[in-house]
Amino acid sequence: IDTNKLLSNAYTAMHKAKSNSKRGLFYYSLRLKEEILNESSLTRDLHLALNQNQLEVYYQPQVLSSTGVIIGFEALLRWKHPERGLIPPSEFIPIAEKTGLIMPIGDWVMETACEQIQQWNKKYNKEIRIAVNISAIQFFDNFLVHRISNILKITGLSPHLLELELTETALMQDFNSTIDILHQLKEMGINIAVDDFGTGYSSLSYLKQFPLDRIKIDQSFVRDLDESSESVEITQAIITMAHNLNLQVIAEGVETAQQRGQLLTQTCEELQGFYFSKPLPKEKINALLQPPLKSPPHNEINPSDKKH
Repeated sequence: IDTNKLLSNAYTAMHKAKSNSKRGLFYYSLRLKEEILNESSLTRDLHLALNQNQLEVYYQPQVLSSTGVIIGFEALLRWKHPERGLIPPSEFIPIAEKTGLIMPIGDWVMETACEQIQQWNKKYNKEIRIAVNISAIQFFDNFLVHRISNILKITGLSPHLLELELTETALMQDFNSTIDILHQLKEMGINIAVDDFGTGYSSLSYLKQFPLDRIKIDQSFVRDLDESSESVEITQAIITMAHNLNLQVIAEGVETAQQRGQLLTQTCEELQGFYFSKPLPKEKINALLQPPLKSPPHNEINPSDKKH
């Protein structure tokens, strides 16, 4: 191997090591080079995706556990690449965060979702909320509150119908800043939910100091409810703890009647998952809003959709 090739390979490994948060040791390989080239290609294409209408918001219903009536939707981003097809969020969201594209993309998702839920509420005379995921990068942006306030003014959506979902990890990055930002959002009337609860490292003593509205039980616990007594005990403990803190609870990843029954017995107020509906484009939501969602449709489960 010549000197230039050796240096090029070493640079490739160095680039991967520097981009890894754990700062591990990386050796050059063809697979590593392919990964970097693929990421570079996705980064370039992602810059174009927003302007070329390749991004789309899908909506997954959130329902009352007792009746199945829709009380909210979670907005979920999809990227339909003209050549690669549907790219899962797990592949492009980290790139968006690394490049800063998460800011304009995040604003677009929130405005699109708020405008859409406002239209549905007017059309069907309802008060359905919309849940939007917020990354740590978005949350700690100095202009977050101003940006959200502008979006609410533009769309006309009442603040109490917007719920921001944040992970435990994001909330715990800077405790004092988190408290300040959450109070500003709560003063506006916005709801706050902790996403993927039970998978992070938050302290309960910290958690009770956050002005929260809802805890979202991670689907990894819900998935095993049919077979694992430990998962049953964990979900019951989370629900009991949340209620003691005057928080509501929603469980995601519900896929079977047994899981729904178990969570209903445990007094979990709200549910979300493929048992009721997979994430759908806006064109297919009208059919769900006209009658109450009592009999869940038979949906083919795509594993890549379960998390995102």
